[in-house]
Amino acid sequence: MAQVKRGNSNDKLSRREWLRKITAGGIYLSFAQRDLARLLAAVPGAQGGKLIQQTPFSPDDEAFLEELEHANFLFFWEQTNPETGMVRDRCNIRTPDNSVLSSIAATGFGLTALCIGDKRGFIHFNEARARALNTLRFIWTKLPDHRGFFYHWANINTGERLAESEVSSIDTAILLCGVLTCREHFRQHPEIADLAYKIYSRVDWTWLSEDTPLLPHGWTPENGFLPYRWDDYSEMMMMYLLGLGSPTHALKPAAWDAWKRTTFEYDGVRYIGSFAPLFIHQYSQAWFDFRGKRDHYADYFQNSVLATDVHRRFCLQLAKQYPDYSDDLWGITASDSVHGYAIWGGPPLTGPIDGTVVPCAAAGSLPFLPQPAIRVLKTIKNRYGAGAWGRYGFVDALNPLKNWFDTDVIGIDTGITMVMAENARTGFVWDTFMRNPEAQRAMERAGFHSYQPTAIQETGLSLPPENGTPSITR
Repeated sequence: MAQVKRGNSNDKLSRREWLRKITAGGIYLSFAQRDLARLLAAVPGAQGGKLIQQTPFSPDDEAFLEELEHANFLFFWEQTNPETGMVRDRCNIRTPDNSVLSSIAATGFGLTALCIGDKRGFIHFNEARARALNTLRFIWTKLPDHRGFFYHWANINTGERLAESEVSSIDTAILLCGVLTCREHFRQHPEIADLAYKIYSRVDWTWLSEDTPLLPHGWTPENGFLPYRWDDYSEMMMMYLLGLGSPTHALKPAAWDAWKRTTFEYDGVRYIGSFAPLFIHQYSQAWFDFRGKRDHYADYFQNSVLATDVHRRFCLQLAKQYPDYSDDLWGITASDSVHGYAIWGGPPLTGPIDGTVVPCAAAGSLPFLPQPAIRVLKTIKNRYGAGAWGRYGFVDALNPLKNWFDTDVIGIDTGITMVMAENARTGFVWDTFMRNPEAQRAMERAGFHSYQPTAIQETGLSLPPENGTPSITR
């Protein structure tokens, strides 16, 4: 399968376009609930069907996660232009990297990292606040936009569009999540609160949904809207919710019901998913707190618990071909590889899997499977040392079977690692982001309500037949 390496102007398909091309069908099957009680017992915030606050980690685990988060923070502090706040898409940790390619999604994670860094004492409050203010000023006054949406790739120094990139709906959403996290964390600073409100309010969601409730992936000045729509369950939940919560150009509630929630079954476990990498179960839940909530269709937090455990089992099955996979070492999501950037994962099997392990797959799963995930992360660091670990934490990927270790870290993968580690430990990002009244309004308009999840209530999947497409199962 052809590889997609982000940041190369010769690549015509974006990460999301690739996912759209490989997406197809799904299955609508009966649910087996035999494993849910065991999984819920491992989930912070859902044990015994009630939300809890205590950490699921031992003191040694906490020390490891503190080291990991601090290393991740250094990436966002050092690989950012302090005047613009724009964050490099990736950097080489072995040699000096002078790339000017920044990512608006990485910048959204970077804004969130400032809040975590202040909370954790990695940086002085005044320094974090000053960096956040510079970033928001630049985004509001200088970063090119179209109806409030931003270009996927930008020059780290000037903000100008790079790589003929699209005005990206999902990457703008990730940036907005960082903006709104800063709004609440630095709320006592009136200019930060005002700029964050202006940046969010400027986004014209009604333009994006003018002829359809299914939002397009993006737009270019050369060709107009991209032909792909966000029509299946994926990382796009945050985008629809941000649109629903907009104080100025809100989506209609029908947009939340428009996309398909296709069900899959693997090893007797039924869950909502897609033909896509594991990150689709993580990104929206980095900011929106779905714990103890459900809409008409599902409890998406518990769904991610199940989908993550299914992915772990999938990797264990692959151990027959790739003996590096085990309970100590699993996790595949879109990442670098020996042959370039790869879109891979499963189940169902997606992409040219070859034994590569992607640390952010387990790290982004920390809130869902705390102990299995941290076991993997500690194994990687302890077993492979400097090959897999550097100043900014884990390299993006490694393949022990080929003795290959990446030399790069990628901003969004480092970001999901840091944010989900913090959420698993304290729920800090969830708690901060959800103080935004627009986030609360969005979930209300989407039909979410609080409830106490229990094993008896399964995952809360209640999909009508039209939301699932019959197909085969493992």
